[in-house]
Amino acid sequence: MLAAMKFQAGTACRTAPSDVVTFWRNAGPGLWFAKNSAFDRRFRERFLSAYEATAGHALNGWQASPLGSLALLLLTDQFPRNAFRGTARMYATDGLARAFARTALARSYMAAVDPDLRLFFCLPFAHSEDVADQALSVALNAQLGQPWLAHAQSHQEIIRRFGRFPHRNPLLGRTSTPEEQAFLDQGGFAG
Repeated sequence: MLAAMKFQAGTACRTAPSDVVTFWRNAGPGLWFAKNSAFDRRFRERFLSAYEATAGHALNGWQASPLGSLALLLLTDQFPRNAFRGTARMYATDGLARAFARTALARSYMAAVDPDLRLFFCLPFAHSEDVADQALSVALNAQLGQPWLAHAQSHQEIIRRFGRFPHRNPLLGRTSTPEEQAFLDQGGFAG
């Protein structure tokens, strides 16, 4: 899957970290977590080349600053959830997002960005299907308070219960267990 997204060496990426962060900040919470096809399209059209460069490790140098790290997190964790909504590609760079987040946290970058944007250092762990990552997500979100802590705790509970996010099963070619299907049928978290 990632092979299809490889960034071509020598292709220029004309996007700066501030472009990504400013676009995201200006969109605001009303669009960050909404399913809005017009916003998804604008995000995809504006930053697809930056996403592909990031997925191909061409922008790893952005990790040298808090702003650059935040831009990498937005491109690897949030961008695919919008740009590739409804496809398995939504999750293609989740592992890379967690790696960028771990580096940023080790450098104390989360504390160096606008408080309204700190959540995006936490979300790669909330999106993980790993129990240890979920525990880290809860610990990080505890620093942010509500409603983010409750959101992290609900994700953690799903992973504790099922070991994965059942709503991803159809996209990832996984068969849902009867318990997972009942959870979804009863209105359980659907992404």
